[in-house]
Amino acid sequence: MTAPSPALLQAFAPTGVLRASINLGNPILAGRDAATGEPSGVSVDLARALGARLGLPVELKVFDKAAQSVEAVRGEQADIGFFAIDPARGEGLRFTAPYVLIEGSYLVPAASALQDNAEVDRAGMRVGVGAGSAYDLFLTRELKAAAIERLPNAAAVRDAVEAGGIEVAAGIRQLLEGWARDDASLRMLPGRFMVIQQAMGLPAGRGPEAAAFLATFVEDMKASGFVADALARHRIEGASVAPAAAA
Repeated sequence: MTAPSPALLQAFAPTGVLRASINLGNPILAGRDAATGEPSGVSVDLARALGARLGLPVELKVFDKAAQSVEAVRGEQADIGFFAIDPARGEGLRFTAPYVLIEGSYLVPAASALQDNAEVDRAGMRVGVGAGSAYDLFLTRELKAAAIERLPNAAAVRDAVEAGGIEVAAGIRQLLEGWARDDASLRMLPGRFMVIQQAMGLPAGRGPEAAAFLATFVEDMKASGFVADALARHRIEGASVAPAAAA
């Protein structure tokens, strides 16, 4: 493989270090190692693999919420990030094709009359989401009658649905299924209301060469089995490797 050009390295890492924005708010992508407390997960593995391919040291910029992670890259406080593709996030960023697909689902109190996703969008329903999350952005466009309650994080969404402050919690299927297993007073609605396309991204001003390099890197990581191996290694369920991007 041809060594990256100095111009490409400068585009990716103007400080000489590849700064990766890591969102701990999505447990499918990243979390903290139980033994060390250090960030770990699929996105961390991909960041380090990209650094190795570029021959650059990697610095992890860790955030608790997706919106913070996005802003770090958009504001060029980080050089790459891991985001759900959404039109509302497009300004100032360039995305690759997705590397992982995640289901977004609804959770309700066990006693709720709701039985189907289509029943959620009605007057009087309050749907709790993490503020600035992919679910917030998507449901802001899609829901016409239900009200959206934007809460600080996933824990606040769980507290609200358990306390009766909202009728419906929206989020990552894997996370909500865990809540339902832990608490018999909660249950999942069947199926999903969206599929989240998780991609890598970089600031739009870094130029076409860097964007093309990152896009090729993501396709290589999918095709080689790297992403699938990372999902298995971190014991992630509820996510699948995205198909190859159209040529």
